[in-house]
Amino acid sequence: MQKLSLLAAAAALALSAAGSAHATKATPGAVHVGNGVKVQPFVSKGAMAVLYDQTANDSGSGIVSQNFEATYDAYDAQAADDFVVPAGASWRIKEVDVGGAYFNGSGPAVSENVTFYKDKKGKPGAVVAEFMEVSGVDNGSGSLKIKLPKTVRLDAGKYWVSVQANMDFSSGGEWAWENQSTVEGKAAMWQNPGDGFGSGCVKYANEDSCVNAGLGDHLFMLKGKSK
Repeated sequence: MQKLSLLAAAAALALSAAGSAHATKATPGAVHVGNGVKVQPFVSKGAMAVLYDQTANDSGSGIVSQNFEATYDAYDAQAADDFVVPAGASWRIKEVDVGGAYFNGSGPAVSENVTFYKDKKGKPGAVVAEFMEVSGVDNGSGSLKIKLPKTVRLDAGKYWVSVQANMDFSSGGEWAWENQSTVEGKAAMWQNPGDGFGSGCVKYANEDSCVNAGLGDHLFMLKGKSK
């Protein structure tokens, strides 16, 4: 699998999560290299329990996971990360919170696409639930609190979740799903069906084999109820 080097992508990278609000380049970049500033995902409040929490070990950098306007369709990309519903449990997921950052612009995202997959041999398999154009709450810098329009019931087993921002590059720049510096379970997956980034990852593949960023999994939290 061809790796997209950071050197090759550097011309299209953002200044930082808190940096310039100006889109400085003509094409999107795959990797957001932060300036060491850590993101703050939303903290659970109210009746919903935290079912899964993977918000530690923020690397300060992230990978683009975004649905662009038609002009940049070739750059549409998705990241996905795995989680496990413990044996004997049944989860009712009502909210997905993610740590993210804007780059090559200042956002905000118009909406988000959230997809849950069954695991298939260590990769995202069949779609369990898919929600398109959900309007999440932005903390102002790209971390998103996304209440799902319908509860997702998942019984014990391994699953994957993908969060993809809907945002035009020309007006908002790019959104990166922030990475951890560590891997929990299986390594994160990434796909770019139009291969605009030239990685060859037109289907889900190990993220670090697609984008040679040396990063780990993603920051996310699942909320709801467990039975």
